[in-house]
Amino acid sequence: MATSKPITKIFEMTDDRWRALTKSGEAHKHRYGHAAVVSGPVGQGGAARLAARGALRIGAGLVSVICSQDAIAEHAAQLNAIMVKPYPSVDYFGDHLTSMNPQAICIGPNLGLGASSQGLLSTVLSFGLPTCLDADAITLISDASIDLPAIANSQSVLTPHEGELRRFIPEVFATTSCRVSLAQAAAAKAGCVVLFKGPETVIAAPDQTPAIVSSRSLQNTSWLATAGSGDVLAGFITGLLARGFRGFEAAAVAADLHFRCADAFGSGLIAEDIPEMLPKLFI
Repeated sequence: MATSKPITKIFEMTDDRWRALTKSGEAHKHRYGHAAVVSGPVGQGGAARLAARGALRIGAGLVSVICSQDAIAEHAAQLNAIMVKPYPSVDYFGDHLTSMNPQAICIGPNLGLGASSQGLLSTVLSFGLPTCLDADAITLISDASIDLPAIANSQSVLTPHEGELRRFIPEVFATTSCRVSLAQAAAAKAGCVVLFKGPETVIAAPDQTPAIVSSRSLQNTSWLATAGSGDVLAGFITGLLARGFRGFEAAAVAADLHFRCADAFGSGLIAEDIPEMLPKLFI
């Protein structure tokens, strides 16, 4: 017997959504939230900086890169409007995060998979804030041998590509190749929003009809197949979460804008170009 396809909806950037991205002259930077991006080890902070730039460009009022003490120079040499917030050791990371009082956190881009990275992720998950979990964070939560807290905030967003999703729900891949069903199963397991990357990006959540964010009508989105592109997307999502967007909406809007930035730039796109295209879309 044939299995029916899951019901989905096609995401569209409506006028209301474009208006939600604007800023009011009556509001100050704190109205638009503080987005924190957790950096990986020294020498591996480029992914965090790309995510931070994405969060800043999409309108978070403040953006910080949280790093170890030995990575201060690396980040400070390349960041201006984005703050560098070092912590003395993993043991003090929780207190450091509390003092910063972010509204949303991004963790995973080039985070690493070692014990210290596990400790950082465990602390972030225990805070229960809206969190974008990308890359290495997804690999870590997929490892059943690692004792990590559950994702406590349903507005959090996982951003897997196919390989990462396969690690998270291998048993579901054994039963279906339907991208929507896979995203739904991952959302049910994680208890939060899942953005399953691809030309037909699927946004799923435990309590909502999945949405498809399509790039099929655009000409240049194949150029998103470049190092760091996903880090910028994670930053877009985190910036919107910090601004108060719900997780499902943040994921869908970020995916749509990510596609549009690539299309607007065209051939030769690299990750650093993506955030710089956003102002052109907002005109």
